[in-house]
Amino acid sequence: MFARSTVSVVLLGLLSLAVAVPAVAEDDRWTPALSMQYHRVGSVAISPDGTLVAFAVTVPLMEGEKSEYRTQIHVVPAAGGDAVAYTTGENSATSPAFSPDGRHLAFLRKGEENQQVWLLPLAGGEAYQATHAENGARSFRFSPDGFSIGYLMTDPETEEEKAQKKEKRDVELVDRNFKYGHLYVTLVSDGHDPDGEDRRLTRGDYHVSGWDWSSSDRIVFSHQDDPRINTNRRSGDLSVVNLGNGAINLLHAGNGIESSPRVSPDGQTVAFRSTGDQPEPIGLGDVYVMPVMGGERVKLAETKDRSPGILGWSRDGSLVYVAEAERTSRRLFGLPADGGDLVELTPGEGVFRSTAVATAADVMAFTHETPETPWDVFAADLGKGGAAPAAFEPRRLTDLHKDVARPAMGKTSVLTWTSPDGTPVEGLLTLPVDYEEGRRYPLVLNVHGGPAGVYSETFTGAPSIYMLQYFAQEGFAILRPNPRGSTGYGKEFRYANFMDWGFGDMDDLMAGVDLVIEQGVAQADRLYIMGWSYGGYMTSFAVTRTDRFVAASMGAGLPNLISMVTTTDIQDYLAGHMGGDFWEDYEVYEAHSAIYRIAEVTTPTQVIHGAQDLRVPFTQGQEFYRALDRRGIPTEFVVYPRTPHGPREPKFLMDVSERILTWFRAHTPEEETDDAANGR
Repeated sequence: MFARSTVSVVLLGLLSLAVAVPAVAEDDRWTPALSMQYHRVGSVAISPDGTLVAFAVTVPLMEGEKSEYRTQIHVVPAAGGDAVAYTTGENSATSPAFSPDGRHLAFLRKGEENQQVWLLPLAGGEAYQATHAENGARSFRFSPDGFSIGYLMTDPETEEEKAQKKEKRDVELVDRNFKYGHLYVTLVSDGHDPDGEDRRLTRGDYHVSGWDWSSSDRIVFSHQDDPRINTNRRSGDLSVVNLGNGAINLLHAGNGIESSPRVSPDGQTVAFRSTGDQPEPIGLGDVYVMPVMGGERVKLAETKDRSPGILGWSRDGSLVYVAEAERTSRRLFGLPADGGDLVELTPGEGVFRSTAVATAADVMAFTHETPETPWDVFAADLGKGGAAPAAFEPRRLTDLHKDVARPAMGKTSVLTWTSPDGTPVEGLLTLPVDYEEGRRYPLVLNVHGGPAGVYSETFTGAPSIYMLQYFAQEGFAILRPNPRGSTGYGKEFRYANFMDWGFGDMDDLMAGVDLVIEQGVAQADRLYIMGWSYGGYMTSFAVTRTDRFVAASMGAGLPNLISMVTTTDIQDYLAGHMGGDFWEDYEVYEAHSAIYRIAEVTTPTQVIHGAQDLRVPFTQGQEFYRALDRRGIPTEFVVYPRTPHGPREPKFLMDVSERILTWFRAHTPEEETDDAANGR
């Protein structure tokens, strides 16, 4: 018999060592502490002439009472050379950008009060504050002439609100008195003016969601009715503000949702993402272009997945650059502005991120990673005017992890299989470290979030909620499927789980598990399941449909869709997948909710949740835990304080995989003999 366990609140007092200390992890074994030494690269910028590349590196700080991240900016020559840290100190510096004349490196840094844009003269000198944002600056860009910097700022508290807070009278009216994001501009000077003031460009009861300069006196921006995340699935239009007279003119409005405007180099045309003629809550977007001064909206070629992220334009204005998942890779493409066919810029191997394109040279910079190699910064030459290159020949500019141990890794490969209804499915299988062919191993089924997430060919030694190489080091194989509903396989596949959560997608998952068993890799009686968000949902649903799993771990899962749809901050996304609200069809919501099938569960199931989760509210995990506990099913409830929809503190991130592995082992029956367990 297994002992029933109680609520665990993670405080992590024992994980107090700094990640950078080599003694934290043995050099010959993968551990969460070792994975934390692989420091993430965030945004990348390239100078206008293409000679310098700036990038942000984030490092975890875990000494003593610290459990936080710090980011600093480094610069490396695009032709090759040593990378140099351009920012240091106690405060993070993020979002690097070069001025149009290449004389300054700009970045965001939080000072004593609020985050501001800072400027660092590249010819020498100290960085200085450029903006005076009362409530903090974000999403900044230089004007084309370089004389101004535009940025977004959320409305600050009024004096009355400050007084109410001080006097403990700060009652909150939910969904009222929104704090909107609006556009501001400041003039670029040779030094910080502490008495300077920034000019407000937009005001009113709408929220600016994206923007770009079309000229030094005009800005195109997208806006929605209010700042709630759910609202961006309901509203989104385009407008233009004239800096000269302050006039704002509506550029495009319709039943679809417009977002992410990016203006062509000549300032005449704006590219933007649109859902077309209606909202698409499940997820769909195409790239359109139209004249900045108004005119016809024209749809460009559809991308393969119809979920592109707009990066910008080629130097000659002939292409709109986009990034998009394609199966298990993430690639860069070009959309001809004249409506021509999609142009492939990068190969379909690994994951390309953080792309930046020089404005006065045919060079781009980006990060790239594969399952076996961590991310580094690269540069590559483009064709004339920024067109697709005749041959893609990237140059690696950094070797960020040369001093970090990289023990033998569990090999990762792409698997394909067919679900019982004929649906083709793909996934990634990571074998145990020191895998022996012919020997069977315990298998962890790891389900991604979304459901429109996707498992890509990212570095498997990276720090994440699920430390993959740590599980592989401990003798587990890990299967990460991309079931129906996943991004990267086209619109029809992404919509294939409409009103079918927990059934067709579950069949996709289990068909992959059966394949790994048939291949002689997995032990049929040593199966485990874990997942976060939608992956947590699938974990909760799986243990109501099968007893094949020895143990399960539900992370930020949503077992009750009825209570979920009226408490989550993305109501339309869930209602879109279910075909409407629950009062329109109770049976659909109940049929796809694990909580209504709780009597079927026999699998020991761990429940993990963030105490401050608004995406999947804390009560979702609590409901499942309480029900399991009342039924006498082995369970525990792990609660991470201060945590939204996933760990934000490095000590918490390090804790998750160790806690799951402990749970799996605690609920694994002893094997009779090694030969029996391995099919010999």
